[in-house]
Amino acid sequence: MFSEGKKTSKMVHSDPDISGSTNNMGSDIDYNGRHSSYSGYDPNRLSGEGSPMMMSPWNQNSPFTKSPWANNNVDEKMSQNVPKNGLIGSLVREEGHIYSLAAKNEILYTGSDSKNIRVWKNMKEFAAFKSNSGLVKAIIISGDKIFTGHQDGKIRVWKINSKNPSIHKRTGTLPSFFDIFKSSIKPSNYVEVKRNRTALWIKHCDAISCLSMSQEQGLLYSASWDRTFKVWRVENSKCLESVKAHDDAVNSVVASVEGMVYTGSADGSVKVWKREASGKAVRHVFVQQLLKQECAVTALAVNKPGSVIYCGSSDGVVNFWEREKQLAHGGVLKGHKLAVLCLAAAGNLVFSGSADKTICVWRREGTVHTCLSVLTGHTGPVKCLATEEDKESSGGDRRWIVYSGSLDKSVKVWSVSEMAPDLHQVAMMQQGQGGDNSWDSIPSAKY
Repeated sequence: MFSEGKKTSKMVHSDPDISGSTNNMGSDIDYNGRHSSYSGYDPNRLSGEGSPMMMSPWNQNSPFTKSPWANNNVDEKMSQNVPKNGLIGSLVREEGHIYSLAAKNEILYTGSDSKNIRVWKNMKEFAAFKSNSGLVKAIIISGDKIFTGHQDGKIRVWKINSKNPSIHKRTGTLPSFFDIFKSSIKPSNYVEVKRNRTALWIKHCDAISCLSMSQEQGLLYSASWDRTFKVWRVENSKCLESVKAHDDAVNSVVASVEGMVYTGSADGSVKVWKREASGKAVRHVFVQQLLKQECAVTALAVNKPGSVIYCGSSDGVVNFWEREKQLAHGGVLKGHKLAVLCLAAAGNLVFSGSADKTICVWRREGTVHTCLSVLTGHTGPVKCLATEEDKESSGGDRRWIVYSGSLDKSVKVWSVSEMAPDLHQVAMMQQGQGGDNSWDSIPSAKY
C-alpha cells in the first residue's frame, strides 16, 4: 500500500490498510500531519477538536428512533415539521469490503473485493455479475453501459440487456486485446514506467483508482496509481491520450463543464487540466496547480454547474475552491477526525465520508458551508458515496437519497433534506436560545 522510498507517515493511496483493525489506521498513518497551505487557522489544532461529529444530535441509527428534541422544552409540533436526515436501511452481503458505488434511476451498483458487481433495486438484490479478476474500485453508468475499473489496471465494459435489465453481458475490456496487439508492434508505443520498466501507453500498469465521464463529449477518464490519467472514446473504446499527471498515485479524476478536468494525487497536489480538441484528436493541457501539501489528496468532487471544487485529504480536511472567472480558494471544512476517503456533491449539499466511519453533510449557502448533520452507523471506514435526487421530494423540501459503502462490508441508504436544520440550530432549539453558528466553513486566508 505504500510506495518504496517514501516515509510511511504519508498516506500514499486513498485505500487505507485494511489488513488490520480500523483502530490501527491512525497509528501507521499521520492523518493530522499538515493542513493545507491555504488553511486560515491554527495548524496545530487537530481536525477532531470541535468536530461536529462530537456533538451531533443525529447520532441515531434510524429516523424512526426518538426525536432528538423529545426531552427538551421544544414545541412537539415544531420538531415534527422540521425535515430530518436519517437512515433508511442497510444492504449487507458478507462477501467483501465495498469499494465502489454508482446509482441511476433508483438502481444501485456496488463493487467489492469479491470481484462481484451487485445490482440493487428497492433495497433488494436485483442482479449480479462477476469479473474475472481485480477487485472493483470504480463504477460508472453511461446509458445502457456499465464501466468498472479494477485493481488489475483494466476497465471492463458491460451492457444491460434491453429486454431483461437484470442481465448484464460483458462486451469488452479497455484497452481491447486487438488494440494492445496492434500497439505492441510499434516500439514508439512503449513508455517508461517505474524502475526502468516499459509498458504500452494505452495500458494502465497499476490499479485504477477512479473513473469519470464527460457525457456530452462521450469521453471516459480513468485515474490510476501508475501516476497517469487516460482518456477513452466510449463509442469505439479507443484510448485517445495518456497524461503523466503526478509524481505519485492519482487517487481521483473528475471531468467537469467546459472541458475542465481535475486530478488529485498521493503527492499532495490538485491539478487543473483543460481539454483541447482539433478534429478527432483530444489533448489535455495543464492549467494550474490548486494545492500542494504534505498529506495525500484522497478524493475530489465538483458540483453540477462546475462552480465549486472539493478536495478531501488524508488529514481529515476538505478544501474547496470557487470558480468564477478564475479558481479561488474558498476555505476548509473540518468535520472529521481521520482521513476523508470519498466526496459527493448534490444540489447545494456536499457529503464527505471518512476513515472515522462517519459521513458529514454540508450545505452551501453563498460562500459558507454549514454542517447539517453527521451520519453515523457504519462500523468501518466509509470508502465510497453515491447520490440520487429523491423523486418523492415536494415543494421547497429537496431531498436526496445517499448511498454509503464501507469497509464494514455494508452499504447504508440515507434520506437527506436540504432544508434540515444545521447542528447549531438544533443545539439552540434544544437549549432554547440563539447564537452564532459554530460549524461554518473556515474561510480562506486572504493573501
